[in-house]
Amino acid sequence: MVKLTMIARVTDGLLLVEGLDDGRDLRDAEFYKQQVKALFKNLSRGQNEPSRMSIETGPYIFHYIIEGRVCYLTMCDRAYPKKLAFQYLEDLKNEFERVNGAQIETAARPYAFIKFDTFIQKTKKLYQDTHTQRNIAKLNDELYEVHQIMTRNVQEVLGVGEKLDQVSEMSSRLTSESRIYADKARDLNRQALIRKWAPVAIVFGVVFLLFWVKTKIW
Repeated sequence: MVKLTMIARVTDGLLLVEGLDDGRDLRDAEFYKQQVKALFKNLSRGQNEPSRMSIETGPYIFHYIIEGRVCYLTMCDRAYPKKLAFQYLEDLKNEFERVNGAQIETAARPYAFIKFDTFIQKTKKLYQDTHTQRNIAKLNDELYEVHQIMTRNVQEVLGVGEKLDQVSEMSSRLTSESRIYADKARDLNRQALIRKWAPVAIVFGVVFLLFWVKTKIW
């Protein structure tokens, strides 16, 4: 199945769009997204990588194509057919160029084309089930071949050791920051509840005290 989809400008690694619901059912999703961002950064440095390549990472595999200074990347299960993965990317590329081609070079902020996610989700659904008649026909299409596309390991592409450690460290830092944010949010909620109910508790306490004193006097 298709797990992640990300599109970036090759010249500077700027992330243009990402599938919004990608990674919700994926363990360590943030780690793999950081690997993708590291790959985009490598490409922006002028790394002489092929325009089409598959990269193995854990139980998954990245597939990407580069066209018109834009990198279209998806991550799938290793068992997912390579031919379907690249045809999925071709469909994204064709539509992205048609809709946003004139604005790609002038985009100045990340996720500038986030509205394209609608097309990503619609297209991804078409490719999820490999046994549909449509996808079987694509698999049997002899005019579209992927045998010559190179497959490499993520350590080879990003570099052994230091770069992967940086990716892991970045993922751990993001997880730690998320926990800190959650703790702060709980503290703020607790303080808000105290501010809301403390006056009421004080009033009830005073009333109860007056009532107790009155009963003792009488």
